[in-house]
Amino acid sequence: MDRRGFLAAAVTAGAAALSVSHAVVNPPTPAGKFKLKYAPGFGMFEASAGKDPIDQLRFMADEGFSAMFDNDLPRKPPELQEKIVTQCQQSELTIGPFVAYSEFSKPMFVLKDDAVRDMLVNRIKAAVEVGKKTGCKWGVVAPGTYAINRQWDYQTANCIDNLKACAEVCEKDGFIMLIEPLNNWKDHPGMFLSKIPQCYQIAKAVNSPSCKIVDDLYHQQITEGNLIPNIDSAWEQIGAFHLGDNPGRKEPTTGEINFRNIFKHIYDKGYKGVLCMEHGKSKEGKEGERAVIEAYRWCDNF
Repeated sequence: MDRRGFLAAAVTAGAAALSVSHAVVNPPTPAGKFKLKYAPGFGMFEASAGKDPIDQLRFMADEGFSAMFDNDLPRKPPELQEKIVTQCQQSELTIGPFVAYSEFSKPMFVLKDDAVRDMLVNRIKAAVEVGKKTGCKWGVVAPGTYAINRQWDYQTANCIDNLKACAEVCEKDGFIMLIEPLNNWKDHPGMFLSKIPQCYQIAKAVNSPSCKIVDDLYHQQITEGNLIPNIDSAWEQIGAFHLGDNPGRKEPTTGEINFRNIFKHIYDKGYKGVLCMEHGKSKEGKEGERAVIEAYRWCDNF
């Protein structure tokens, strides 16, 4: 065989090999339950399921989801909370973390102030009560901004002490605060918590089963990247995940994050918790909602 013929044969063989490889890596997506507990929120599938939140829960379960989340669950009327809980039980949907406390404009947890600590403890007590009523055992805590007129290490110590006080009211009921680092670059400038290693240090110092981390992969991709190594290093302190691709904060496969690899990694580590789909949709209407479902099917197919 001459050189030209040899190269042509090599190209043909290479293309065939790539085709076979692609078929192995990306086989047809099976139906049924997802491997992990991806949790849509209300409104994610409104075009397909209608505006009734109970119908939306049924739709989630029918599409193979085994969890849901609602940041605003504490602010729902009690009768609607009860209906949500009943439907989640019937549809075997785990209720994921709601927002227990969030402050985006003021320094709070970083302060050494008895009145502030009492307020924080009371807010967490209220979240624990919501957890007891709904069966949800997680509440997200965004501690607020840093104080520009205080040394950083003192703020860290104050945050630890305030979280310890809050954790004490959670422990007897098995409620878990999830401290959340947020990106300072794009969405939440001035936040005290911004990185996973920082949250790991604080959670370790609080030293309570009621204080863990929610790893928001959208925020952490912006802030520091290195997603899988940070997951491994902080694993013992991670209690939940938030999802959203970057840039855009839309469904997986629309940005730069390799969610299939991440999902496989945490599945292989034995993760049984919730992954809140805290993102928008890249397309509108039913087409956009179907695109979200298919994106999760693709990423879950590992």
